[in-house]
Amino acid sequence: MRPTRRRTRLLLAASAAAAALAVPLGVHAARGADSGTEGAPPKPEPAGSECRTTVEGSRVVAYCHNPYPSVDLVRLHTECDRWWDVDADGEAVAVEPGRTVRLEDRCWKEVATAWVSHRPAPL
Repeated sequence: MRPTRRRTRLLLAASAAAAALAVPLGVHAARGADSGTEGAPPKPEPAGSECRTTVEGSRVVAYCHNPYPSVDLVRLHTECDRWWDVDADGEAVAVEPGRTVRLEDRCWKEVATAWVSHRPAPL
């Protein structure tokens, strides 16, 4: 009768050991650690317009095209070369998806720099 008890204890110990090893693996897989999705931030959707800016003398012209599905707000900023010439920040213009807008500005004399800033339109 002794061998039966010993076999029973061995079988119980083996099944307990197997359960102890299987539970952490199941919890690990249930949390998605093996799928690579845990802790990875979602990728932002591409947005923003592509702008071309040209300066000719005292005039600045920028064309902005929005190839993405979200609305982009663009502003033309002009910095004049002369200290007495007033620098300008244009109004924000909404560029709808698939559209192109033209932004213009000028200085009295030469233009030092000009650039376009972007921000997403509020929902």
